[in-house]
Formats: sequence, C-alpha cells, structure tokens
Amino acid sequence: MRVGDLIGSRKEVYTVSEETSVHEVAQYLRAKEVRTVGVLGANGKLTGVISQSDISDKVAAENKCPAWMKASDIMTRELVTVTAEKTLDECLLLMEQNGIFHLIVLSQMGEFRGMLSVKDILRVVASDEKARADLLEAFIFPQR
Repeated sequence: MRVGDLIGSRKEVYTVSEETSVHEVAQYLRAKEVRTVGVLGANGKLTGVISQSDISDKVAAENKCPAWMKASDIMTRELVTVTAEKTLDECLLLMEQNGIFHLIVLSQMGEFRGMLSVKDILRVVASDEKARADLLEAFIFPQR
C-alpha cells in the first residue's frame, strides 16, 4: 500500500499560521483530536510542524507562557517529507531512522497535503493481519 492510498480520501488538512499563539495551537490540537499540526507562513507555504511533544518540551517543561509564544517560536523546522508514491514500509523506515511519529505528505508540486502518522500505518497493518487471520481460520475451520 502507498501513502496516496491511505490519505487520498482525507477531506481536511490541519494547519495553523506561524503567528498563532501556542495556547491556541494546543486548543486546536485538542479540538481536532490530532497530535501534530502543520504551520504555514504568511505566503501559505508549510514552514514547520508543531506536536503535542513540542508544546510539552519547549513550553510546559520550561515553565513558559503559551499565550505569549507564537507557533514559529517552537515549531520543528527540519521536516521529513514523503509523496503519495512512497510505500508504507518505506514510511515506517523513515520514521524509525529519524525518531519521529509523523511524516509530512507533499504533492508532486511540493504542496502540503497532510500528515501520515505511525498510528495511521499501524491501523492498516492491524487490519491486514486480521484479514489474514480470518482467512486462515476459514481455511482451517470451514463452515459446514
């Protein structure tokens, strides 16, 4: 399976602007029930990402005020990206090599299309394994 197969049906891409306060980013993450969000610059291009871990490590653990800080102050700028053609196995390898849980998905034109999480991949793997187990069970214990 490829990235495009997994994210092709998504309707919403979660983003905030660089100027958004960290407090508002945290509220947005909670409201959307996601762990990471893309950060867009004034030109509308992706400039970074912010995860719950960024907020925890760079704000809460440092006893800083999230209302006074902007997304651009804490966002991760070194982005690991993939396109729709990458396989999920390749994505897992990239995540492992970089110690990350999300990959940025870009179109062929370099436009931000969303994120792929390790949770997204694990859902597919678990579903595939269940299908295999069901097939094996049907073979071993045929219906009479």
